Amino acid sequence: MGRRAERGWSQRPSGGNAAFHTPVMVAEVMELLRPERGGLYVDGTVGAGGHAAALLARCEIARVAGLDRDPEALEAARVRLGGFGGRVRLRQADYANAVEALGLEAGSVAGVLLDLGLSSRQVDDAARGFTFRRGAPLDMRMTGSGEGSAERTAADLLNEASAEELARVFREYGEERRSRALAAEVVRRRRTARFATSDDLVAALSATYGRGPTVREKARIFQALRIAVNRELESLAAALPRLRDVLEPGGVMVVIAYHSLEDRMVKEAFREWSKACVCPPEFPVCRCRGRPLGELLTRGALRPAATELASNPRSRSARLRAWRRAA
Repeated sequence: MGRRAERGWSQRPSGGNAAFHTPVMVAEVMELLRPERGGLYVDGTVGAGGHAAALLARCEIARVAGLDRDPEALEAARVRLGGFGGRVRLRQADYANAVEALGLEAGSVAGVLLDLGLSSRQVDDAARGFTFRRGAPLDMRMTGSGEGSAERTAADLLNEASAEELARVFREYGEERRSRALAAEVVRRRRTARFATSDDLVAALSATYGRGPTVREKARIFQALRIAVNRELESLAAALPRLRDVLEPGGVMVVIAYHSLEDRMVKEAFREWSKACVCPPEFPVCRCRGRPLGELLTRGALRPAATELASNPRSRSARLRAWRRAA
């Protein structure tokens, strides 16, 4: 499983001490989305608005509708994109619900961007609970702790899920070979003390391994919990076809993934949409749509250039894929 990278953030004064991220592979995104065409672009993971700002600056008649589950990221985006006025709409929502949240209609969107990485700002804020630094709460909700947050935190999952569900999360999302043993250790420990902080989970890992876990091992397990808490793979699976269907003829979808399961899902969806026939091999005659819905713009995943890796090492796991709807 590919390790998930975090999008870089930097501090730039703007009224308050607002945080702005460094958008990943911005040149490649601009070349593929071609905002100089104008029209509406949906940034389903707008974060602090880095890609959106580049899109809007590229063409004076382009518009951006930005979504994010994280209210803190949206506030940063409002600061960064405030100068673009009515060309920007921002909503707090999961990109799986973009059609309803933005009132999108079929054929109304020139381009879609999903940058699926977790921001460094989220990781570096210990109170959000995404980190395995000592004493961090086991939260991990993308929506934060306010109204509309995910139903359960990482602590809730560890304290309430069955051993079977925990083992599945550790195995499928974290590729943990000792998933059953780790799940059993979690269940054993929670009988006497509920899981509350990162230290509790690291202690369970240490007991399972018989030694202190490495940074990579901790990262895999914490990542697996975050994916489960936020239902990230379910959201992506639901979003891809719905966002495809609102693209205009010739509209482009770009997805940047940092996790092998997400990248595989995107790759398989784009390939299936690009086939003329998707009937099972045993069908003697084609009974499906009989035509491709569009075409791949990237034959393989694009990777960050060496110059970008040098300036933003956290982009190293980025995989970019693009698809264009048939005209």
